[in-house]
Amino acid sequence: MAEGSTILQGAVQSNRANRQIKFIVGGVIIALLIVWLVVSSISSTGAYYREVGEVLAQREALTGKALRVSGNIVTESIIYDAPTLSLSFSISDPADSTRQLPIHFHGVQPDQIGRESSSAIVEGTLSPNGVVEANNLLLKCPSKYEEYEEIQVQAVQ
Repeated sequence: MAEGSTILQGAVQSNRANRQIKFIVGGVIIALLIVWLVVSSISSTGAYYREVGEVLAQREALTGKALRVSGNIVTESIIYDAPTLSLSFSISDPADSTRQLPIHFHGVQPDQIGRESSSAIVEGTLSPNGVVEANNLLLKCPSKYEEYEEIQVQAVQ
């Protein structure tokens, strides 16, 4: 009987060692999976912030890549087709208004897009024909609030 208990005791110890190894291997796999998910989500949604002039200068290198572009909206270029929700317009470089980048966006037209001196941040991909196919369109806050702050400061003085 002493021999039987020794054999069972060895089997129990090896079973515990197998469980610990399985637990460690499982933990490492889960940790690697989490790291892979974080890295892949950051790389797929990460986009560099660029000005219009930078995009025009690097057009070939940026074609087909995710990017984020900021510029002033050229109000004369806005074309919106409500039935198809197709919005096309151009944004210009703040430093040089002659440098313009065409944008195409499928979605509802923002209310403030036609306002003079509006600025936009566009996220999307640059197509081979030079048009940014936008996934996301954000308008910067209008400057009318800055005027209000100036009036407040002058009133205090």
